[in-house]
Amino acid sequence: MGTCIICGTSVDGRICESHQEDVVFEFRGNHPNQLVPGRFYRGSVDGYADFGVFVNIGDSVTGLLHRSELTRRLESLAWDVGDPVYVRVKNVRDNGNVDLGWSIRQADREFRGALVHDPSADPSTFLPEDDDEDEEDSTPTVRTPEPDSAGEDDAESGDDAEPTSDGGSESERVDSDSNAGPAAAVAGGGAAAATEVTDDTDTDTDANVDADANVDADLPRVAVADLDDHVGEDVGLEGRIASVRQTSGPTVFELQDETGAVDCAAFEEAGVRAYPDVERGDLVRLDGEVRRRRGELQVETETLSVLDGEDAAAVTGRMADALDERARPTDLDPLAADDAVEAALDDVRDAATAIRRAVIQGRPVVVRHDATVDGYLAGAAIERAVLPLVREEYSNTDAPYHYFDRRPLEDGVYDMDDATKDATMMLSNRERHGEELPLVVFAAAGATRDSLDGFDLLSVYDVERVVIDGSAADEEVADAVSTLVNPAFAGSDADTSATALAVAVAQHVNESVADDLRHLPAASFWEDTPESYLDLAGDAGYRTKDIERLQEAIALEAYYQSYQDKRELVIDLLFEAEANERLVEQVSEQFREKLTSEVETAEANLERRSEGGIAFAVLDTDAYTHRFDFPSTDVLLDAVHRRNRDGSFVTLGVGTDELHLRSTFDIDVRAVAEAVAEEVDDAGVAARGGRNRIEFVAGERDAVVDAVVDAIARTA
Repeated sequence: MGTCIICGTSVDGRICESHQEDVVFEFRGNHPNQLVPGRFYRGSVDGYADFGVFVNIGDSVTGLLHRSELTRRLESLAWDVGDPVYVRVKNVRDNGNVDLGWSIRQADREFRGALVHDPSADPSTFLPEDDDEDEEDSTPTVRTPEPDSAGEDDAESGDDAEPTSDGGSESERVDSDSNAGPAAAVAGGGAAAATEVTDDTDTDTDANVDADANVDADLPRVAVADLDDHVGEDVGLEGRIASVRQTSGPTVFELQDETGAVDCAAFEEAGVRAYPDVERGDLVRLDGEVRRRRGELQVETETLSVLDGEDAAAVTGRMADALDERARPTDLDPLAADDAVEAALDDVRDAATAIRRAVIQGRPVVVRHDATVDGYLAGAAIERAVLPLVREEYSNTDAPYHYFDRRPLEDGVYDMDDATKDATMMLSNRERHGEELPLVVFAAAGATRDSLDGFDLLSVYDVERVVIDGSAADEEVADAVSTLVNPAFAGSDADTSATALAVAVAQHVNESVADDLRHLPAASFWEDTPESYLDLAGDAGYRTKDIERLQEAIALEAYYQSYQDKRELVIDLLFEAEANERLVEQVSEQFREKLTSEVETAEANLERRSEGGIAFAVLDTDAYTHRFDFPSTDVLLDAVHRRNRDGSFVTLGVGTDELHLRSTFDIDVRAVAEAVAEEVDDAGVAARGGRNRIEFVAGERDAVVDAVVDAIARTA
C-alpha cells in the first residue's frame, strides 16, 4: 500500500481515484488499451493533418488531438514535430484509435504532481524517482500553494485570482522543486488546498439532487449577464439548456437565458452523468453558487429542475420577447451614398437581425464567401462585427472559435461538396459538443441556381441561410434562403459590390465597429470605384494608393490556400494596416511582380479574332499560364481585359474544359451557353455560377470556342 500524493489517502500506488486528474502521467506502456481515459499524459507532437494533431504518448502509442478540441485555430499553432504537449485521454476506441482532449495545463509545474504509468509494474503508477529508489524511501512531489494563499477559502484564493501568462492563477502555480508531502499540502492550504480542482471544467460540488427536487424559491433569480456581480453567492437561474457535456469529472450544463449563457457544473461522481433526465432544449430552474474558474464564470449546481406549465411558459415568453428586442438592430443610414445599398436596406436589416439572433441563441454563425477580394472583404466585415458580440455573450475564452467561422468558396458556388462538408461538421459538432445547428451566411456567393443543391441539403436540417451578393442573382435563390440581400431583388438596377452590402449588414449587426469598416468598400472595386467610397476611405486615413495596395495584398493571399480563412493574417492586413504597413507593401509587391510577368506572357500569345464587328482576344490558359501559381485565371483575365479593351471587345480564357469570359458590353452567359449546347452536340456545355464561366467536355474544346464566338456575335 502507498499514500495518495495529493491527500494522503491509503491507495495501491501513488494517487487516489478522486485525484487522477490532478497529476500528469508519463506513459511507458506499449498498447492503446493500457491508457486510462480521463488521465492527463505528457506527449510529443508527431505530425499535423487537416483535422488535427497527432500526438505520441510514450514510445508506442499515438493519438489524435482533433482540431475541435483546440482553443485556437489549428493553423495558428506553433508546435513543431517533437515538441512536448500535454493532453487528456478522452477515449480509446475498439480499433485502437485514441481520442485526445486539450489540456489547459501545458507544463509539469501546473499539475499537482507527476507520476509514471507503467502497466508492467506493480503497482503500475509510481513517482519518477522510484525508478531507482524503494517506494518507502521516496518523497512525493506535491503542488503547494503560494504563501499568501495559505489558509484562505478556495473561492477567494483560487477562483478569483488573476490568471498568469501560462493559463493558471498565481495561487495555482507550482514549485517543481517542492518536496513537501501530503501533510504539508493540507497544512499549507487547508482542506481547500488538498481538494483543489485544476481542470477547467472541474468542481468541488459533491451534492446532486434529482431533477424533480424542490426548488429553493427563496433564492433570487439572477440574469446571466449579472452573474459577475454575484461571485461567491448562491443564486437562482432560469432558462434553456443549450448544451450538455459530460467530462471525466462533472456534468456541464450550458444554461442560456434572455441575457446570455453560462456553464453550470453538476457533480454526481467522477465521469457519471448528473441529472440524466435533463436534456438540451429543456427549460429549467437551476440554483447554485457562482464561482470563477480559470478566469471564467461558472455556477456550481446545487439543484436543477425541469420547468413545465406556467413556469415554462413564463421563461419562454421572457426569452422570446428579449430575443426580439435584442436581435433587431437600430435603423442606421449607410456609411456612404450608394443607391444599390439604399434600395436593399430592409433586407440588410433583416440579415443583421438573423445574425444577431443566432449569436444570442448560441447558434454558430458560419460565413461562406467567394475566394476573391470582394468575397474576403465581405466576409471579414461580418467577422469584424460578430466576434465582439460573441465575446460579450459567452464568457469562455474560446467562444470566437466555437460560435463563428469563416470559410472561403471556389467560384462563388455552394455545391454538394461544400454542403456535405458543412453538414458533416455541424452534425458532428452537435453530437460531440452539443452545439446548435448554425446560421450560414453567404457573401459574394450563393446567388445563382448552381447553389440550390447545396441549399437543399442544409434545408433538410432546417439550417437558416442568408445570401448577400451585389451581382446577378437567380429568382430561385430568393425562395431557397430566408433572406436575400441583393439590389436587383429590391427593385434597383444600380451596381455595387458584395462588400458594400456586407459592410451595411455588419454596421447594423454591431454599430461599434462601423469606423473599422470604412475603407473596405473602396477596396472591393477593381475599377470605377464610386467617389463616395473613396471619400469614405479617405476619412479613415486611406489614400487611393493605400487602397490599391490593400486590394492587391488581399488578392494574392486569397489565392494561396484558398480554402482557409487565414483569420489572423486577414485581420493584420485589413484592420492593422498602419501597424503592419510593411506586411501590406511586401505582399502587394509580390502581387504586382507576379501579375506583370503573367500578363506580358499572356498578351504575347493572344489569338485575335473579329466577328460581327466585335473584337475577340482568345488566350489558351493551359499553354500560356502557370496553372498552379498566382495569378488565378480570373485575376489574369481581368488584367488582360482591362489593358486591351477598346470598343466592343471580348476576352476569352480557354482551359481544358472551361471558358472564362470578359466583355465591354452586357452578355447573357447562360443564353450563350444554351445556344452553344444546341450547336455542339454532346459537349456537356453549361454556364457555371453565373460569373462569366462556361464548362464543356475537353474533347469538344475547339468546336465550343468557335460556337461561343458565333453566339456572342449573333446576340450582341
